[in-house]
Amino acid sequence: MVFYFSGTGNSQFVAKEISEHIQDEIVSINRLLKKNEAGEFRSETPLVFVTPTYAWRIPKIVEKWLSKAKFHGNKNAYFTLTCGDSVGDAAFHAKKLCEENGLIFRGLAPVIMPENYLALFSTPEKDECQKIVEKAKPLAEVLARLIEKGEDFPAQSISIKDKVLSGIINDIYYPLIVKDKGFYANDKCISCGECEEVCPINNIKIVSEKPKWHGDCTHCMACIARCPTEAIEYKKASKGRRRHYIMED
Repeated sequence: MVFYFSGTGNSQFVAKEISEHIQDEIVSINRLLKKNEAGEFRSETPLVFVTPTYAWRIPKIVEKWLSKAKFHGNKNAYFTLTCGDSVGDAAFHAKKLCEENGLIFRGLAPVIMPENYLALFSTPEKDECQKIVEKAKPLAEVLARLIEKGEDFPAQSISIKDKVLSGIINDIYYPLIVKDKGFYANDKCISCGECEEVCPINNIKIVSEKPKWHGDCTHCMACIARCPTEAIEYKKASKGRRRHYIMED
């Protein structure tokens, strides 16, 4: 069973690639969060979790969800993290998460996908994004074959820097950076409600024909990426930056 959390489509894309190769059911964590459900699942096949990399780790919102969800049957857990560059020492924390929730950690593998975190970085041009996506497809297949064979994902070489990034820096990043006060909609907003619909944690509501953020943001960038008129901005950081979104949820 393949689970994914995705704001701009990167992790959803990789999850679908893996699920098609192993011919297994796929489950959107976004939809469960939207309905405020953890869920109870039974799977005879391994559990595969595909998420973006947030500050060199699995997003905290996914960690919290996984801790509340109930899994029966096969307890083997594989993690695939999409990233623009590195996942640091995310495997250490994913393994700890498994130990705390009765799952068997079978490895964590990074998959490079187009950068999409407009709060801090620029997204590559369309042609470059497509090249990156095409390069990810064969790696998704390799990971799928390892899952089918019941083999662990290869362990990554971890440096002291990786440990610091996934540890101390991750701890600093959330309270310092992950806030919604910088989001706003400019005059291009058409009050369509798409941002409210795609927010996985119901943090956005249309008020007086404009989106309003209510203080519980996870910085998934779904609202920015999926706005049909590119009306949503994050402070000055996203202005002029290309939006990246590759798949319908």
